[in-house]
Amino acid sequence: IENIWNVHIVFAGICCGAVTVKVTPKVEADGGTTAKLPCTFSGTALSNFVVDWHIVKEIGNQRIRVAYRTISGERMSDPGTPLVGRVTLEEDLTLTIKSVKPSDPNKYYCQVTAGKDGSGEGETILEVFVAPQTPVIQKPSQAISVDQEVSSEVGACEAKNGFPSPRIIWFKDNQPLPEIKDRKEKTYMLLTSVKETTGLYSIKNTLHMRPTKADKDSIFHCTVEYSLAGEKNKNIQKKSEPMKIDLNYPFEKVMFNLFNPTVVKEGDNVTLKCETDGNPQPAFEFSKDEKNLDGADGSLILKNVKRTDSGTYKCSTYDYDAETPTVPNLRFQGVSIHVDIDEMSVFPPGNQTIDLGKQVQWQCKTKASKNHTVLWKKGDVVLSQDGTLSIASAAYKDAGEYVCFGGVPEVPGLTAQASVNLTVKGKPEIDTPHAGEVAKEGDEVTLKCSANGFPKPQFTWSTSGKEVTTQSISMEENKVVGSLTIKATPEIIKSGVKCEVSNEFGKDSKDFPVAVKRDSLLYRPSEKQQEGSSAVVIAVVVCVLLLLLLVAFFYCLSKKTTICGKKDKKEAAATPVNNIVVEMKTEKTNEEAGLLNKKINTEQ
Repeated sequence: IENIWNVHIVFAGICCGAVTVKVTPKVEADGGTTAKLPCTFSGTALSNFVVDWHIVKEIGNQRIRVAYRTISGERMSDPGTPLVGRVTLEEDLTLTIKSVKPSDPNKYYCQVTAGKDGSGEGETILEVFVAPQTPVIQKPSQAISVDQEVSSEVGACEAKNGFPSPRIIWFKDNQPLPEIKDRKEKTYMLLTSVKETTGLYSIKNTLHMRPTKADKDSIFHCTVEYSLAGEKNKNIQKKSEPMKIDLNYPFEKVMFNLFNPTVVKEGDNVTLKCETDGNPQPAFEFSKDEKNLDGADGSLILKNVKRTDSGTYKCSTYDYDAETPTVPNLRFQGVSIHVDIDEMSVFPPGNQTIDLGKQVQWQCKTKASKNHTVLWKKGDVVLSQDGTLSIASAAYKDAGEYVCFGGVPEVPGLTAQASVNLTVKGKPEIDTPHAGEVAKEGDEVTLKCSANGFPKPQFTWSTSGKEVTTQSISMEENKVVGSLTIKATPEIIKSGVKCEVSNEFGKDSKDFPVAVKRDSLLYRPSEKQQEGSSAVVIAVVVCVLLLLLLVAFFYCLSKKTTICGKKDKKEAAATPVNNIVVEMKTEKTNEEAGLLNKKINTEQ
């Protein structure tokens, strides 16, 4: 255990005869540490002396020796004392006490007897400190009523196991409350202290008040104040958790609120909350148009509201603290709810079917208590913003669903909508054909014939005048798609496949070509690949041979010209050369060989 002890520099001593004893007047130590009590003396006979350390008995005020030094120099501790097993006398006469306890504080006397010089003694006071636990506040089990004629217990603050007995301070809103013990006052405190078997103190400070309504939001806490060894360790404080007192007080006003974050719209769930500024909350009654409604815990919940739910709702409660308690006053508050948009109406109602090229028109309307908008859309495209949808000449692309939207810009999410469907009937029309492609002859190819028309057209596939029956029919958006899977025979690759569609209004047909892909060698037959590879090799060899022959020709030509120049050097100098003609013919291999052996003619 770490030794924590403090020695005051002021020394005290008692001189009897020629012996002067010096000790530390006060020594401080924290519980569980080691305390050292120094003792020195001066005199003429310093070799033969006896030292005795005494404490004062708690009862009877008698001295008890706890340690001593004999004249021979032997140092011993006395048995049967409160310090047995923990006290030793050092060579320099310092009394050392290990693991100090709350029972160790006392007056300690160092007495020195030195033969003819007489004797002397010094007195040291030992103080021990133990930090208490963090204080804890206990609240009353029941709420406190305000404006009572007597004070009520607000809370009890308890701090355990401190030494010496610590001090408790109460705070309200971080301001210390005066320590008043007079029970006649509106605010006072009752203090109790218990000494535990360990010698430590547990204290409790109970706060009594006459709270008012203003105290409903006040925050209370308490601190325990204590000290430890050392001048810098005084008036230390530990703080409890904060506490709010539970108060009962009458209400002065009723509040009825709509808990929805936005304006109410049809289909919403609505919560209405009724409460007062009192505590506890009274019982509430809800009504609309003088008709009672069921609520619970001050809340009225309306699910999936409709326009018929619009109106004023009332919350009522009784004030039993009114001036005439026998006839309580009825307090109420109102909240209005409005659902602001009607369903959309479309004229003519329902879906329409018209002939290709004819005109069609719809009108869309609604009612709302605030400014509203009406628009027509097909998919994500806005077609009209005045409530009228008009198509002058209906085409097949105009068929499909149209939606009329109504909304109130001031109320996000407050909308209504209605939808209609347009069907365009007429002679079928086939979209532009897409050619089918295969890797090689004999592969299968799937052809798709997409057509508009109503009633739903019938599909007929044929090749070279022969009808093909294997096919499937599907719908993609507003179009009918006929699919045919067939092998790409040479006849089909040559002539293609014909798609014909028909209904009661007429028919249409288109030819679908089928071709072999050209963009890859990977799909050609292996024999053709080998033939192509051989041709490439032969072409490369021929080119290399021609290049070698051409190089050899120029080499030989250069050699012959050099030899002739040396032989006729003098003749050439005397007679100027008029013409040197070199013929080169590359039509045949034999002609090339003859050209290399031909002599150069220098005659005119």
